[in-house]
Amino acid sequence: MNKKVFGRKLSRSRPAREALFASLAKALIMNGKIVTTRAKAKAVIGSVEKMVTLSKKGGLASRRKVLGKLDNKREATEVLFKNIAKAFSEKSSGFVRSISLPRRVGDNAQMVRLEWTEKIEYDTKVKEEKKSKKTIKKEEKKEIKKVIKKGEK
Repeated sequence: MNKKVFGRKLSRSRPAREALFASLAKALIMNGKIVTTRAKAKAVIGSVEKMVTLSKKGGLASRRKVLGKLDNKREATEVLFKNIAKAFSEKSSGFVRSISLPRRVGDNAQMVRLEWTEKIEYDTKVKEEKKSKKTIKKEEKKEIKKVIKKGEK
């Protein structure tokens, strides 16, 4: 009998569980909605709500705590502090809603969609910067290949 056991284990080790929660929170922050199982959703809702509350406070300490929970993903932290905190400036709780979906065909697991309760206006700058970095790397690789080909001739 497990009394006073806190949290959900989800049949994972501690590092794997922490990585799962961080990736689910990051996906929700970046995309606005995610589809996952009910157990995972229940496990991650609390931490996402706490992150939104911290982002509303602002400040360096809050930013560092959120960065720690998101595995140092700066893009997600920026979106959380700039866009999501502004959208929920008047609310004190209830930032995420869980909508039940049909059960998954493979294993009959109960699925839910997690989404924000308010409409979030995302800045496209973060996504454009990410894409531009990728295109720069591709261009650099092409230039390196050209130099190598010229060296072979």
